[in-house]
Amino acid sequence: MSTSKETKDHQVIRHWAEERGGVPAKVKDTGTSNNGGILRIHFPKHSENNDELKAISWNEFFDEFDKHQLNFLYQDEKSDGEKSTFHKFVDSN
Repeated sequence: MSTSKETKDHQVIRHWAEERGGVPAKVKDTGTSNNGGILRIHFPKHSENNDELKAISWNEFFDEFDKHQLNFLYQDEKSDGEKSTFHKFVDSN
């Protein structure tokens, strides 16, 4: 059975992403001077086209993550035991 977890811990998030080949990104053309844009964790090995995403640093990623008071909802494994890349960002309020 697969279960989801939720965290704000930067080290947990980064480790989870990197263990699966994920890199921090944001959706292109979504940022303003007050808002850095829509965050994503991109998995290049699982994507044919990443034209909509712009790679960003982990520092930039976590600055926006904290600024918008987000939590990271994620799954370690699928129900068959395979590593999962399921994740989403949720409002912590």
